[in-house]
Amino acid sequence: MNVKRFFIVSLLLSATLFSAQAQQKTYLQTLAEPNAWVDSVFKRLSKRQKIAQLFFVRAHTNFGKTFEDSIGKVIRKERVGGLVFFQGGPGRQAILTNQYQSLARVPLLITSDGEWGLGMRLDSTISYPYQMALGAVQNKDLLYKMGLEVAKDYRRIGMHMNLAPDVDVNNNPKNPVINFRSFGENKYNVATKAAAYMKGMQDGGLLVSIKHFPGHGDTDVDSHYDLPQLKFTKERLDSLELYPFRELIKDGAAGVMIAHMNIPSLDNTPNMPSTLSKPIVTGLLKEQLGFKGIVISDAMGMNGVVKNFKNGEADVMGVIAGNDIIELSENSARAIKLVRKAVRQGRLSMDQVNESVRKILTAKYWAGLNVKAPIDENNVLGGVNRPESQALLQQLSEASMTLLRGKENIQQLSAEKRTVIISIGTPEVTTFQRELGAYYKNAVFYTLDKNASANAIAKVLRDLKAFDQLIIGIHDTRSRPGNGMVLSADLKQFIKDMSLSNAVFALFANPYNLASLPGLEQSKGLVVAYQKEAFMQKAAAAVIKKQVIATGKLPVTVNSFFKYGEGY
Repeated sequence: MNVKRFFIVSLLLSATLFSAQAQQKTYLQTLAEPNAWVDSVFKRLSKRQKIAQLFFVRAHTNFGKTFEDSIGKVIRKERVGGLVFFQGGPGRQAILTNQYQSLARVPLLITSDGEWGLGMRLDSTISYPYQMALGAVQNKDLLYKMGLEVAKDYRRIGMHMNLAPDVDVNNNPKNPVINFRSFGENKYNVATKAAAYMKGMQDGGLLVSIKHFPGHGDTDVDSHYDLPQLKFTKERLDSLELYPFRELIKDGAAGVMIAHMNIPSLDNTPNMPSTLSKPIVTGLLKEQLGFKGIVISDAMGMNGVVKNFKNGEADVMGVIAGNDIIELSENSARAIKLVRKAVRQGRLSMDQVNESVRKILTAKYWAGLNVKAPIDENNVLGGVNRPESQALLQQLSEASMTLLRGKENIQQLSAEKRTVIISIGTPEVTTFQRELGAYYKNAVFYTLDKNASANAIAKVLRDLKAFDQLIIGIHDTRSRPGNGMVLSADLKQFIKDMSLSNAVFALFANPYNLASLPGLEQSKGLVVAYQKEAFMQKAAAAVIKKQVIATGKLPVTVNSFFKYGEGY
């Protein structure tokens, strides 16, 4: 058999075994059974090598060859357990993963953050709607299908675990770090939507890590920069923040990621991050909630954890607390030495380390790493941009459309009437305008940038008298749809004035921004489309063209005018 044919046969065999494995048994079922491959690998590891399996380091394909080579040296020398990929491209990542796997004595478990799919980190890949938009979707089967598609994408480029979904209940509108990454403010909605997405990924052969335990939704501090504090009682945490975690653990979540938060009601040690707290990681998660899967720390370079625990002490305490995987230590070589020292000093038992190592090796087995098979480096781009994924993306977008005002007024719009279509917040003609212009043939476009002056607005106002219908898109053009969308005072007044006319609006922004746009509560038509992307603009246009019926429900309460669950 020639080399090329052997490669193809090995690849197909691996994929078949991987698929069968994923379909027949869950990771947790596999973990509970004897495993000859895990035993054989485990027995070959020294104490130092076992400890090294607990550490996962950062990888990129957009930092250049010097950085890539430095990670290769870490893999060879330190023999870490896995990699967390960040920015780059799918083809480059597949090639680099093959190189890195060839350097590893024990196969590497490859992960990344993919809350909305590969596009969260990689260029030229699909980004599904943010979880805030998915919280509006009423058909959870679509989220299950999304999970299956994300699993295919991950597996195609040689990744085995998605550090998602986010199951935080975002009941603080000012949350600077979760916000649009959450399915919303209702714990039942969050649990239902997250479970569907999670099941899809796991049924597709992908490990997951639900996050950020025990709940990062009601914070107003970003743990990347400081340590948030939750001052709630145990009863409040148990009834609200912990609810989605408890439900998804029952549903078989393979992994849980721990947040960097100080929670005095659960551990009153001053400045103690939950990541380093044995009462929280072992006592609450493992013992009280009965979680048997992999426990993963949030990134250990974040200021929320290293601000008060410096020079590698955070890494040691993270392992002692009960984390199985320490993600992105500031210095993994130092951390491995310090954990070995902690074992010698009796601060940490080797039995605990061994238990974590077996969990990690079992995850590698479940992911198919017991069979060596390189990633196919041909047509990676096509492999992660499948037509069925693009179709699902549009389905999800349409299913998220939330009509808060003016069902009857939209029905009365006529394709024959003179129509003006305005995009606010951008100087360019938008996809929204072009999609509508193909339907409303007798239409004129105007754009008003976010800093539009009173003179520019007055010019548009003068022309409006010649038209019968007015459709306005409000666009947040920032890279992420957070709060604090910036529009000039003149534009806000224009929006308020147009709300009193027969104008129909579409908001391509985080719904929390409705609170800073007074007048829209009186509008004759309002579609919330959640974010700026073209797929959302097409979906909103389809609603206004009466080709799609908006079925989404608002996943958060904005103010007294726009409340959770509203939508036709």
